[in-house]
Amino acid sequence: MTRTLVRNHRDADPSAPADAGTRARDWAEIQERMLAPLYEAVYDRLEVGPATRMLSLGCGSGLAMLVAAARGAHVTGVDSDRERLALARERLLPDADGEGAPAHPAGGRARLHDSDPATGGAEGAPYNLITVFEPIGCAAGDSEGLAPALRSAVPLAARGATVVLTGWGPPERCATAPVLRVAARLAESARPPRPGGWRPTLRDDLEEVAARAGLKPDGSGRVSCPFGYADPDSAVRGLLSTGLFDAAVRATDRSQVEKEVAEALHPYRRPDGTVWMPNVFRYLVCTT
Repeated sequence: MTRTLVRNHRDADPSAPADAGTRARDWAEIQERMLAPLYEAVYDRLEVGPATRMLSLGCGSGLAMLVAAARGAHVTGVDSDRERLALARERLLPDADGEGAPAHPAGGRARLHDSDPATGGAEGAPYNLITVFEPIGCAAGDSEGLAPALRSAVPLAARGATVVLTGWGPPERCATAPVLRVAARLAESARPPRPGGWRPTLRDDLEEVAARAGLKPDGSGRVSCPFGYADPDSAVRGLLSTGLFDAAVRATDRSQVEKEVAEALHPYRRPDGTVWMPNVFRYLVCTT
């Protein structure tokens, strides 16, 4: 297999002024949980349980895997971000030294890789579920590399296996969209322009990726995933941990990005100081 299964984060930049470990922990402790309703909705629909052998592409710090493992699923995660993967290992393999597959306390089994897994799911059996919970559809080119990654993953899955793709909902249903426009505006101030700015979500984003990967759509759904933060500082840290503001940080500097994001959050601040932004995310169920 080629090393295309793990998508490269196109905005990843080791020279960015944010500490990689701190950003990964901000993602794990603040931002990742915002998508928990999406994970639960998908798992409910697909009846994820002990018979599930799941491959999670772009597994991040492992929350989606942890939820599936708690249902008894056998889970394998792949991610190119080693800081996030280290946090996933702390969550899922607390007693393992490096990569391993100890029994998970919830009844599932977990494996983690920073490159292509050479085998299938539990006991070498093919995967019957592939998930991509990194939403696409809000930044130019954010689906680049996803179709090749899926084409590399499909040979590890059983025939007729389920594949789930996820994306942002329509901008008018996502309160976070105006905040993400800050990233685009600041990134465009660079000369020459840098890729990765915000763009309106298109209706068929997920279907186009599925078509390029040779998958057959078999249903879809929408899930409410509000972004709620204890205070504006937590909101800024959580949003910047997504990587969606990396181009803006490179074009200007982190302090300016933090300041302008904080200002953009004003309409979503509540009297008690919390920040609340309703959002809708979409998922597409496909078969191999």
